[in-house]
Amino acid sequence: MAKTLSLVLYIYLTFAFCVIYTDAATRSNFTYVCDPARYAQLGLDVKSLPFCDKKLSYQVRARDLVRQMTLYEKVRQLGNRAYGVPRLGIPEYQWASEALHGLSNAGPGTFFDNSVPHATSYPTPILTTASFNESLWNTIGKAVSTEARALFNLGHAGLTFWSPTINVARDPRWGRIIETPGEDPFVVGTYAANYVRGLQDVDGTESNTYKDLNSRPLKVSACCKHFAAYDVDNWKGIERYSFDARVTEQDLIETFNRPFQMCVQNGDVSSVMCSYNRVNGIPACANHKLLKETVRQDWDLHGYIVADCDSVEVMIKDHKWLNVDNETAVSYTLQAGLDLDCGVYYTDNVENAVKHGKVGEGDVDQSLQYLYVVLMRLGIFDGQPQYNSLGINDVCTNAHIELAGEAAREGIVLLKNDNGVLPLATKRNETLAVVGPHANASVAMIGNYAFNTNNKGSPCRYSTPLNGFSSYGSVNYAVGCSDVKCANGNLIGAAVEAAKTADATIIVAGIDLSIEAESLDRLDILLPGNQTDLINQVADAAKGPVVLVIMSAGGVDISFAKSNPKIHAILWAGYPGAEGGQAIADVVFGKYNPGGRLPLTWYQADYVDKIPLTSMQLRPDDSKGYPGRTYKFYDGPTVFPYGYGLSYTKFNYTLKAAPSELSTKLSKFQHCRDLPYKNGTIKPSCPAILIDDMRCHNKFTFDIEVKNVGNRDGDEVVLIYSQPPLGILGTHIKQLIKFQRVSVAARTSKLVHFAINICQGLGIVDSNGNAVLPSGSHTIIVGDHQIVHPIQLTYH
Repeated sequence: MAKTLSLVLYIYLTFAFCVIYTDAATRSNFTYVCDPARYAQLGLDVKSLPFCDKKLSYQVRARDLVRQMTLYEKVRQLGNRAYGVPRLGIPEYQWASEALHGLSNAGPGTFFDNSVPHATSYPTPILTTASFNESLWNTIGKAVSTEARALFNLGHAGLTFWSPTINVARDPRWGRIIETPGEDPFVVGTYAANYVRGLQDVDGTESNTYKDLNSRPLKVSACCKHFAAYDVDNWKGIERYSFDARVTEQDLIETFNRPFQMCVQNGDVSSVMCSYNRVNGIPACANHKLLKETVRQDWDLHGYIVADCDSVEVMIKDHKWLNVDNETAVSYTLQAGLDLDCGVYYTDNVENAVKHGKVGEGDVDQSLQYLYVVLMRLGIFDGQPQYNSLGINDVCTNAHIELAGEAAREGIVLLKNDNGVLPLATKRNETLAVVGPHANASVAMIGNYAFNTNNKGSPCRYSTPLNGFSSYGSVNYAVGCSDVKCANGNLIGAAVEAAKTADATIIVAGIDLSIEAESLDRLDILLPGNQTDLINQVADAAKGPVVLVIMSAGGVDISFAKSNPKIHAILWAGYPGAEGGQAIADVVFGKYNPGGRLPLTWYQADYVDKIPLTSMQLRPDDSKGYPGRTYKFYDGPTVFPYGYGLSYTKFNYTLKAAPSELSTKLSKFQHCRDLPYKNGTIKPSCPAILIDDMRCHNKFTFDIEVKNVGNRDGDEVVLIYSQPPLGILGTHIKQLIKFQRVSVAARTSKLVHFAINICQGLGIVDSNGNAVLPSGSHTIIVGDHQIVHPIQLTYH
């Protein structure tokens, strides 16, 4: 979310309409719209209103409601502040709320005060993703939606949440990596589907067995954003509000669109948000092909499409697209499939656009029907009694706070552990120096879209690193730098002195929202200011072992620390949420054995000198000297590769019962497709088949025995990659196709089963944007090449 709503409107929405869905007559909370007693109080007979007839489908009811409205009444419902229709008993509603990693005070739809002061704040998505634990992602979604329902009952929130952010982190400089699930589109999409299911699914209705998914009830409504090809915010004066993302069809289908497709089709998300930028010249929110053809028709969205805030205004004033006026702009976006405007351009301009013949009233009706069906699925019209009992006692519960701590522990990644220095033993490390700009971090740990300190509301509690380490020993704290920018070294001396006498030293460094954030991309990927000097001086002076903890979203080139023998261990803690300090300490002292893996490639610093952030392509461009992006297309040197992470124990893998050949018989309607191969490579007689021409129901299966050969219980993340046949030009180096986190007790083993759809696991996207399944010798790679297994795919 966005260009902020105007200050006056924001204040009005936040304070004048503090009850999110209010009765137009009494301004009091109510259980649901179609309550007969409520309509009786309004002087209306609910039986005379077909849109309140539960025997009818939601689509029929929504259509009846919209048909009863005047044009003026209709357009007043098309903004994030829907004004309601008093004469029909339809109350106001505020659509805009955020739940990226817990409830937030960042939008006008959710607010906190003395009666509801807190909500649980989980780690930011980039760290939660590092757990590679699908069940954790889903469980967090369930916990967040429970607190959302509680706040709804208390009149402090709506039920529509514009989360999660699922843009692929294409470049380490992008400021919003903190919000994302990383650089791999499959992982991003898997995270999205699991988190959305956690937010939305009502117990007992999770399966897609409904003939009409528009009738499936929702606990809350989620929204996957920002579609599409959005990952430039503000870099060297180039802003998202005017940026034109020039993207090949290959990259669009393979990388930028894939998480959104998975969110819609696997997660059954009920909303998609379009982004500020243009895509190949056309604003995303006015792009008929992207919105109506792709999201609505091809992927079959069951819900509504919303604009990032003020995107219609951005299209007019910043993009100056076609130099259109307001009425023409809203007619284009409505016809393109944009149903709801976060802002006022629809409510202010659509009525005249219809009257002047620029857009049909039927387009307005269709958008409103999508919106009202979602509200009906949420129970706003009929109620959802199973949630009526939720209230303040269901917010900040011990279980939710513990879940936030567990998420942080599972995500933390051990990057270095020379000579097994970690975990620290409490008996040998009774005095601790805890130093660095994040050593007593609190607000920094929760990142963005959590709790803005300018508004009321905060996490249930904070556990800073200083708090966490104080539970394990006597702590001498020195900040070392006044903030992460560390503009001077005046405070380094005190940190050095603390390290000289401590049994162990923990340096907590990194970056924060002053360096990487929405509307703030990085220019480099180094630690800012004098932080490197701080770390090196403290390490040189330290009496005992030195542990470096990095808080960041995007990768940081800490090659100096990786190669410094006086820095014995390194942890990456992302932005670990309100319970992050205790989680970090628990990992350092071995109460928890780390199992997280990096969801990003950590590049060397000179990587950003070789390619501009604004170059959208993923594949290397030799003509310009541009390297590839992400582990799928970049094979140069790194500080730490994608998927990297150590443990306090050791695991061995053994492959069991894997196929070596897969054969497919072609029908007369399946035709061979050519693929470009390197010179000197033998090309198969039938190089590939269009995946659209295949049924793609077949799976290949195998088991991997994961053996913990160490003396500590631990979690192992098993990463399964596929590599296409050698010689095909322009395809990925490898791609992640499955993963599973498994807990294995010391000196025991577990058998992990994998079933992989052939098309999804072995398919590629060719240069024309076609998804194809190549024949030839594919390779299954487990982890960092612990297992390499060929599979020959043939057509006959």
